[in-house]
Amino acid sequence: MKTFAINLLLAISLVTAGCATGPNSYDPLEPMNRKIYGFNESLDKAILKPVAKAYDYFVPSLIRTGVSNVFTNLGVLNTAVNDALQLKMRNVPIDLARFTTNVILGVGGLFDVATGIGIPYYKEDFGQTLGHWGVGSGPYLVLPLFGPSTVRDGLGKPVDYILDPSSYIDNESIRWTVTGLKIISKRANLLAAETMLNDSAIDKYSFVRDSWLQRREYQIRDDSNRAGGMQSRYKGKSLRELEMEESLN
Repeated sequence: MKTFAINLLLAISLVTAGCATGPNSYDPLEPMNRKIYGFNESLDKAILKPVAKAYDYFVPSLIRTGVSNVFTNLGVLNTAVNDALQLKMRNVPIDLARFTTNVILGVGGLFDVATGIGIPYYKEDFGQTLGHWGVGSGPYLVLPLFGPSTVRDGLGKPVDYILDPSSYIDNESIRWTVTGLKIISKRANLLAAETMLNDSAIDKYSFVRDSWLQRREYQIRDDSNRAGGMQSRYKGKSLRELEMEESLN
């Protein structure tokens, strides 16, 4: 299943990279993207959103925050690898210190102790690493199930999957349960932002595309701000607050 998913992502990205014809320079695949966006929206309305709303309603806030903290803390390992690949070597020990602090003092990552004691939170993925080394983003691309992306970031997702510790759980049923919980937790964190979006008289597809591309460009070009602005932006905020802030961009 892992191999199939990786091959599917690669095939989608490579095929769409070769058929970039459409209405504008940054979204030449808009007709196709809108169809995939509609498919994702239908799937979300039928399955993900109802489950996320039930999770948000029935599961106490403290537990939801703890689950979200665990997954976010596990993602710091991905960040550490990509910081190393980008030669941001001073950030690697910070990443590892955040991860180990939350694992040891935060009861396996349930509590965000690292932020409380002033350890900065950075977030990097392989798409950012490719961008760091000058790989162009390519056309905007909506991936089935995964949502907003670009050709470059689509090609980076299999590497991010390989760097995800939950992908190495041997028991398949447990691995899929953990993956499902991760998806539901992330979707539940977006409910508040979605309410604001639905209340606006806008084209949701265009809004999501433009805000995502703007946010992604900011992430790729963070080098000049990393020593000051980015650190001050993250310092002192809980992982829950950071996730909510990311969901609005």
